[in-house]
Amino acid sequence: MSSNRKTAIVAGVFFLITEVTAIAGMLLYGSVLSDPEFIVSASANDRGVQLGAFLEVLLAIAVVGTGVTLYPLIKRQHEGIALGHVAGRLIEASIIAVGAISLLAVVTMRQDFAGATGTEGVVGVNIGQSLVALHNWTFLFGPKLALGVNTVLLAYLMYRSQLVPRIIAVLGLVGGTLVFVSGTAVLFGLYEDLSVVGVSAAMPVLAWELSFAVWLIVKGFRPSPLLADITPAVTRVLAQADA
Repeated sequence: MSSNRKTAIVAGVFFLITEVTAIAGMLLYGSVLSDPEFIVSASANDRGVQLGAFLEVLLAIAVVGTGVTLYPLIKRQHEGIALGHVAGRLIEASIIAVGAISLLAVVTMRQDFAGATGTEGVVGVNIGQSLVALHNWTFLFGPKLALGVNTVLLAYLMYRSQLVPRIIAVLGLVGGTLVFVSGTAVLFGLYEDLSVVGVSAAMPVLAWELSFAVWLIVKGFRPSPLLADITPAVTRVLAQADA
């Protein structure tokens, strides 16, 4: 198996991991996101929040993995854009990690506020809601705005290099742009993030990541003038290094 084929498989697996962990993590968070009194509840599901946060850590690692794995290849098309893609992935992953930490903080503080009533209960609810609000904003800035930019950068490089079918690359260009525009609309209060419009706007980028991942795993990179031009040079460099 060639190094390019291995790169394609690893990158595809990383993309699939991002989808699975992102969706499963949100489902596991459950009531911590929807119940304002979670932090003062005596019977809240801490384990679900902890597992959700763990999955978001895996999500952050996979996000970085997509950028790092593809960088040696896509930099041959345009090093500046490829470097921007890696930097964007690091930013996206960092934002995701902050969101996970904010909900873990709710779990930690629930140990002090569980069962609290009156003024103490009100204080606890306010603190809990502030941390949940922080997570909600990180969900907007990471998996929406940062993801949109990163998707457009990568899809553009895929389109120019023809390493995957152009229909997949176009789907990424459209999906990345749409999710960024939708995130901006949510930022300015035009509609809710999890509204019908917001969820619908995220579907194309989901389709891009799934189709891109499956193609890389099953088919690998297509023969490309980019690879044909670069491979001999790389081979010569490796041969000289071995000598």
